[in-house]
Amino acid sequence: MNLTIGSPAPNFSANNQNGETLTLSSFTGKKLVLYFYPKDDTPGCTAEACSLRDNYQDLISQGYAILGVSPDTEAKHQKFIAKFNLPFDLLADIDNSVALAYGVWVEKSMYGRKYMGIARTTFVIDEQGNLSEIIEKVDTKNHASQIIK
Repeated sequence: MNLTIGSPAPNFSANNQNGETLTLSSFTGKKLVLYFYPKDDTPGCTAEACSLRDNYQDLISQGYAILGVSPDTEAKHQKFIAKFNLPFDLLADIDNSVALAYGVWVEKSMYGRKYMGIARTTFVIDEQGNLSEIIEKVDTKNHASQIIK
């Protein structure tokens, strides 16, 4: 990952769970929490989403918008949102173009098997579209407190 604090966030364009196209410029004027996670409805990803959900009002009151990104489909995102009552959009990055732009589509290894997947990472983007924070060591259960200062 060669993105650095203060540099412009890479532009993106992908559909949310309802098939609406969202881009970086959709969030101009807001602080955006863009969080990448591997898969809907898995223990770590659920804990992370629920931490953001449970602290959603605090985040909104501080001017943040929240957007989750994973390779899951729009339909899977709809189920995940409904099951856990998530108040924010999830991007269906099916072709991994957003993850590639942010450098989080990486080779991973489990039980000696190598495969490509999402490196759980959160990018905080300021009102002008620049990176203000990059969180690579995400504490899934307490993720909101890593963002709220």
